Amino acid sequence: MTESVAALAAFPDDEPAVTASAGTNALRDIRIHVITLNYHPEEIGIGPYSAEMAASFAAAGATVTVSSGKPFYPAWRIDPAFAGHRPHDRLRDGVAIRHHHIYVPTRPTGLKRIFHHLSFAAGILPHVLGIARRDRPDLIFMVAPSLISTVVGLLAARVSGARTWLHVQDFEVEAAFATGLLPGGLLKRLASAFERAVIRRCDRASSISPQMCAKLLEKGIAPDRVVEFRNWSDIAAIQPMAAPSPYRDEFAITTPYVALYSGNIANKQGIEILPRVARLLAYRTDLTFMICGDGPALANVRTAAIGLDNVRFAPLQPRGRLNELVGLADIHLLPQLAAAADLVLPSKLTNMLASGRPVVAGAEIGTALANEVEGAGLVVPPDDAQAWADAIEALLDDPDQAKAMGRKARHFAETRWAKDALLGAVQSRIATLVRG
Repeated sequence: MTESVAALAAFPDDEPAVTASAGTNALRDIRIHVITLNYHPEEIGIGPYSAEMAASFAAAGATVTVSSGKPFYPAWRIDPAFAGHRPHDRLRDGVAIRHHHIYVPTRPTGLKRIFHHLSFAAGILPHVLGIARRDRPDLIFMVAPSLISTVVGLLAARVSGARTWLHVQDFEVEAAFATGLLPGGLLKRLASAFERAVIRRCDRASSISPQMCAKLLEKGIAPDRVVEFRNWSDIAAIQPMAAPSPYRDEFAITTPYVALYSGNIANKQGIEILPRVARLLAYRTDLTFMICGDGPALANVRTAAIGLDNVRFAPLQPRGRLNELVGLADIHLLPQLAAAADLVLPSKLTNMLASGRPVVAGAEIGTALANEVEGAGLVVPPDDAQAWADAIEALLDDPDQAKAMGRKARHFAETRWAKDALLGAVQSRIATLVRG
């Protein structure tokens, strides 16, 4: 059976991350090297989770080093502060980080994404092998995406004698074929074989939902090596807001209600349905659709929303104001492509739940997303715009139901996604793995 653990998102640049595990020394004298394509200062997606996880390891007594790419997500442009081809070294929250130069396509097609991941693996290879020889880490902790870089981690573990842990945030191989980024046939068979071979060679493999852990089992790893390692919400920082969010004035929103989508705007999100839903509800003068974020599909979504007075756009907002942003919503919107079900679990869900607001999610019954939202919102077929519109109206027209679901959402955040016990649990698992 799988075991459930989780972690916490990163704090802003000017505020050190503080975790409940600080001072426990659960990982004292353990050396951990983390390989993760995404890292702070990326403000959404995998980066904040990897950064806070690494910081929590350091707070628990470990010596932690990180090999990462230069920040580029979700805009698919390298952050100007990290420009140039030379690596960028820094120390944050007791973690020594090296950001390596990577190829970042402005239009991330399937083939370009392959080169993107290959550039990361090739770029970190000398550095990671050098750390393996010099520092002899006890654990190589690898985050997928990028699965290709796992090969580097496995080589480093062989050099240093380290144990290995692969954490799957996203089944990128299956998702690429399921969403049409890559064609099937021989390429799919080769990629799937590579994925299975890599996963089976790891001492531990974890993922973020029961359904995704079941996929790890399908790929041939032994059940006693699989761990459920959930993403998380900072339930202390994200609290249900009683007063109106300051963003109402900043975005000049005058309607009583706001339906909010905030995050990455890309192919796996299925966000293209939201302008269709807004068009069906254009007659509701009491509702504004607010879309905050960035990503490769933003231009398409903007085009689809032309002529809709009930849709507003805003760029990605500072992570330090996340509570004010999620508190803007009366209803959270969480679209997802049906083809990506159980290959990813949107990380934005955790903060939606912590805000104490109901969620309308596009998911098939029985999927990980549907199971997590049940009771805390309404689940509709992913590509049924009318069902989306009906669900939003049902919550608007029944405020008692909406409030009850919001309370349930907060309860789920506190009981399923809180950081303290969950960070401690994964640290305990790591200590047991390393120390035997």
